[in-house]
Amino acid sequence: MARFAALCAVLLLVPTAARAEVALSGFLQQNTAANTAAANPDGRHTKWLEERAQLKLDASGGAWRLLAKGDLAYDHLGRQDQSELREGYVDYTASRWDLRAGRQVITWGLGDLVFVNDVFPKDHEALFAGRPLEYLKRGVDAVKLGAYPEFANFELVLSPGFRESRIPDARRFHLYDPMPAVAKRETVKPGQGDVGLRIYRDVAGYDAALYLYRGFQRTPSMRPDSMTAPTKISYFYPQLSVYGASVSGRAGDGVLSLEAAYYDSRQDRSGNDFAVPNSQTRLLAGYQIQPAEDLTLGFQYYAEIMQDYGAYVAALPPGFPMEKRWSHTVTARLTQFFRHQTLRLSAYASYNASNGDHYVNPELRYSFTDKVWGALGANFFGGKPWGQFGQLSRDDNAYLQVRYEF
Repeated sequence: MARFAALCAVLLLVPTAARAEVALSGFLQQNTAANTAAANPDGRHTKWLEERAQLKLDASGGAWRLLAKGDLAYDHLGRQDQSELREGYVDYTASRWDLRAGRQVITWGLGDLVFVNDVFPKDHEALFAGRPLEYLKRGVDAVKLGAYPEFANFELVLSPGFRESRIPDARRFHLYDPMPAVAKRETVKPGQGDVGLRIYRDVAGYDAALYLYRGFQRTPSMRPDSMTAPTKISYFYPQLSVYGASVSGRAGDGVLSLEAAYYDSRQDRSGNDFAVPNSQTRLLAGYQIQPAEDLTLGFQYYAEIMQDYGAYVAALPPGFPMEKRWSHTVTARLTQFFRHQTLRLSAYASYNASNGDHYVNPELRYSFTDKVWGALGANFFGGKPWGQFGQLSRDDNAYLQVRYEF
């Protein structure tokens, strides 16, 4: 409640200069997700059950702009942190540069639910529990400086503090745990922030970009205090640097996207530490086409290649699942509109040919009016018990979203 009260205070204290344009909007939403395969680890049969309100203030005047967006929710499952400042920043725009300071959502790269150069925090629980897709991204508290000379565009992101991705709640999702008997656990977050740089421009009619990032993994690694008789597990966020590039543009009747990145695991470049992910190369190729009116198809091929694989195999403790050096994933998305685009049918599917990990998300959304819409969908998971999706095979769910916008 304190954070939501602070947001309301900001809204009331914003100076409304005579020439400023101020817009206040938001929505009321109900979100329910019910299990279809098994009960949660805590015995409940629902993944999500809440009513949510969002307020958004957008005020601009001259070169300045203020945006504040905050949520307040009533959760029937007793979750914590039911108030959240999702975005809250100030913009200043000049002729060849601009500045944004505050909590902001930043998206880099080209992937559809596949992240190569998008190194900013995600909310994986929101995706797997059937919340609207906008909740997949988490805001970061940062300063973003954009510069636009004639030869290229630059975007520098400086974040003084680290913000992790949100993983599914172990009380509501069946997560793989190689050491379930160890009760004592602690999480250590980095004591510093991170920095990223994106350089982009048009090259022969294609959108091209380079990416540099220096910070930390967004999801934690685990380290036991002993491999033979562990009494405590520490979760930590390994140091990471990313060097990447992307290009996209017209190819035939569709849009071709290519993306690559090298993940430099600075904390274990030799690959001898089993608790730290090895350095890896990520590759993505995507193609989107519209074969008929109101119908869009998208396909992706995604690969991860682990570096220092021999050192990884030698360091892996007995009983831990072994990953393959090459990981191949294909995805497909279908989007079809009906009834003058008031009814949308969408389906997303992902399959990892290396370990059988798969995820399917069909959804039907209908706009009753310009301000009211509802969506009915489902999440289906499968694969090896330790895979990203395989561990969730008992967490299949169906969800319902209803929103009134004002």
